[in-house]
Amino acid sequence: MKMAISAFVAAGLLAAAPASAQTKVAIGISGWTGFAPIVLAKDAGIFAAHGVAAEYKFIPQKDRHLAIASGDIQCAATTVETWIAWNANGVATTQIFQMDKSYGADGMVTRNSFQKISDLKGKTIAASAPGTAPYFTLAWFLKKNGLGIKDVTVVNMEPGPAAQAFIAGQNDAAMTYEPYLSSVRDKPEAGKIIATTLDYPMIMDTFGCTPKFLADNAAAAKAMAASYFAALEMIKKEPARSHEIMGAPVKQSGEAFAKSASYLRWQDRDANKAFFAGEFKTFNKEAADLLMEIGVIRSVPDLDKLANTSFIQ
Repeated sequence: MKMAISAFVAAGLLAAAPASAQTKVAIGISGWTGFAPIVLAKDAGIFAAHGVAAEYKFIPQKDRHLAIASGDIQCAATTVETWIAWNANGVATTQIFQMDKSYGADGMVTRNSFQKISDLKGKTIAASAPGTAPYFTLAWFLKKNGLGIKDVTVVNMEPGPAAQAFIAGQNDAAMTYEPYLSSVRDKPEAGKIIATTLDYPMIMDTFGCTPKFLADNAAAAKAMAASYFAALEMIKKEPARSHEIMGAPVKQSGEAFAKSASYLRWQDRDANKAFFAGEFKTFNKEAADLLMEIGVIRSVPDLDKLANTSFIQ
């Protein structure tokens, strides 16, 4: 998708572009609302203004590590615990900045007859494959309510299809996220949202790349972090236009996208520094223990080497 450069970019960012050739990079994302600033950075010309010839590719989370391993992409956005799984399973990656925190944008939907998550024992729940955020979120929600993955039947479906199937009457429950979660919000007769990340705050997304890309392209990595923060500034200064650009790839109007985005918080540079200094470390420990428990990983990688915060300084 090609968009005209915004007035915001033209006024302030073009001066940041270096005279040298732009660094090419392919980034793996999904239609998750929290990843949309990557879309904005590309389609509004922010990456280019910072000297990065970036392209984004929509790749399901269950396949994103395979795309990294094959060299099809060099960088990706995904949930914090996913980087633990990727590194534990032989796909070396390093996080360089935080993107968002979910404030109700990820959740579990159930039929109206269920009153609490523990009622789902023995029931069928749609969720993405092991190693993905929805599967991990399901395990997290179940554990907090005295159940485990083995207490339910999991049908592997991606978040969009899982929500569509649920609305069509399939499965007792489903794990999904924005913008698909709102499709269930809008169909109360089909079911209800029984829990979200407002109840269990544990979905946080970060951006990372292969160690080789970072070693070979340190300036470009720093430029990508700067581009992300610049995209957040554009959202503040040109919200309507930004929402239109970010909603377009998932066929949302600007207004609908803004509604989806209200259920998360993008993280600026100061929030990034605070996150990596504290919450990142404590969450990684709990997440690694759960990943071991549900069999996604067989050993815990060095949690102190999963991020390089020099690019956000």
